[in-house]
Amino acid sequence: MTSGAQLLGAATRTLRDAGVDDPVRDARVLLAHVLGVDRSRLTVVLPDKIADHEAAAYERAIAARAKRQPVAQITGTRAFYGRDFIVTGDVLDPRPDTELLIDTALSASFDTLLDLGTGTGCILLTLLAERPEAQGQGVDLSADALSIARSNAQVLQVADRAEFTEGSWFEMVDADKRFDLIVCNPPYISDDEMATLAPEVRDWEPHLALTPGGDGLAAYRQIISEAPQHLVPGGRLIVEIGAGQGAAVRNLFQRAGFVAIQLLKDLSQHDRVVIGNWTSTRNLSS
Repeated sequence: MTSGAQLLGAATRTLRDAGVDDPVRDARVLLAHVLGVDRSRLTVVLPDKIADHEAAAYERAIAARAKRQPVAQITGTRAFYGRDFIVTGDVLDPRPDTELLIDTALSASFDTLLDLGTGTGCILLTLLAERPEAQGQGVDLSADALSIARSNAQVLQVADRAEFTEGSWFEMVDADKRFDLIVCNPPYISDDEMATLAPEVRDWEPHLALTPGGDGLAAYRQIISEAPQHLVPGGRLIVEIGAGQGAAVRNLFQRAGFVAIQLLKDLSQHDRVVIGNWTSTRNLSS
């Protein structure tokens, strides 16, 4: 039998040759996953001999990663805002940058929220977990994504406060329903940018959740123009954006009549979140 250290060394070389950005980290994460140990304890068990079936499972995981399959799809989970979410190829892998949207949403009170394009449910379910009195609705065009979101709601024990609806944006949301908060991380990658994405994203994550085509702003145009019809007076709309989209999305908020609009930067100092308040009582169609 081979030791964990020997397996780790060979796996790191395989991932480095495949062009993986951080082969040491990914090799360690996958070995800890296969062995069922916490990553903090991996160094302790590296000298141990690894059972043949575990070694074979690790080799399969490394082969998948060498094909640039995301680590979260291989392990089946991704940590987000201190909680683990089920991840498959049917949903976007939750990103740390999206935690800024969570912080922004939690900066004010809300009792009802709507999450458009919910995917894993990481935004909706995190907000429900952080606000135990709140009720929320998640909408997604993908039935497979909604299945993952429902599973995550069960795991996080918020399913009794989460409703899920299949449809495009506001299409299947009750016309007379109003929310304190609407959140969305829509597809925003332009056609030109798709070719520049890392293989982990371009080849493994659902294109429906990555790009609306064209200039990448189509989803924002629809969501921002229709959101006022589903917000209570004083309600908030918060969206995640791509780098370089801040000015264009802020302008859409202004044209729709939102006030107190803010453009927020992530830890890398990239424009990441736009927030606006709805207080206008003017004709919503104007």
